Amino acid sequence: MGRKPNYRFERQERERAKAAKKAARLKAREEKSEERKAERNAQLSTDDDEVEP
Repeated sequence: MGRKPNYRFERQERERAKAAKKAARLKAREEKSEERKAERNAQLSTDDDEVEP
């Protein structure tokens, strides 16, 4: 015999999983953005060094 469904709990679990996945994607996107910014700044600083001498 099957168990009695608990729709509210199941919906909360789905929403919690969705929020965790969304947060992980946002964190990864921010980290990637920070890496690009650091790379761009490093490249600009080396370009500035080459122009000055």
